[in-house]
Amino acid sequence: MAKKQYSMVIDLHACVGCTACDIACKRENNVPAEFAWSNHIIQTEGTFPDVKYRHIPTMCNHCTDAPCVANCPTTAMHKTEDGLTMLDAEKCIGCRACQLACPYGVIYFNEHEPHQPLPTDKEAVIPGCTATIEEVREKTGTPLPYYNPARAETIPGIRPKGVAEKCTLCDHRLAKGDVPACVEACPAGARIFGDLNDPQSAPRKALNKHAPSVLRPEKGTQPNVLYIRDF
Repeated sequence: MAKKQYSMVIDLHACVGCTACDIACKRENNVPAEFAWSNHIIQTEGTFPDVKYRHIPTMCNHCTDAPCVANCPTTAMHKTEDGLTMLDAEKCIGCRACQLACPYGVIYFNEHEPHQPLPTDKEAVIPGCTATIEEVREKTGTPLPYYNPARAETIPGIRPKGVAEKCTLCDHRLAKGDVPACVEACPAGARIFGDLNDPQSAPRKALNKHAPSVLRPEKGTQPNVLYIRDF
């Protein structure tokens, strides 16, 4: 068994569906507008007034038996000692085998240069009042108006054309002892993060109290993103 197994337990009773997690993830990881490392499933069932609504946050499940890793021909997609599923952009050949193998649809592929619309947008939202994207980039000295340089500490700050990308559980933050950005941003404390192999960790205590569920259990991938207290 791995020394550590980082895990995310999501309390669906606590989640308010505000999507602060999605916004924080994009800002922290410089994620292109068309991708969503942190995403959600919305389900509505029934007929008014007997209607059931579910908001289910999603992300890479960092599966113990990850099909994306098993199907990668270059070992670009691999498992770490901490149980993370990571992608080495230098080894990625753009075959998209990982994307096809993922049963959760949480791996994305850069078909074009990322953030391409931003550098060409030179108009202010409010002329004479707000700055243009070009002006913000020049003042900050960054490739994007919302670029986070810390992301480049472990993987490319902006993933290049021709490679895949996905949630890393903010591995660059974990290396400093911080929690993922989505966990920090959640106003309701719905995201419970820690080492599943530690019996005293917050995720393990939550699972001891509530029976968990996972997405697509029939796939047998052993996800390390688990859900408690479903409706």
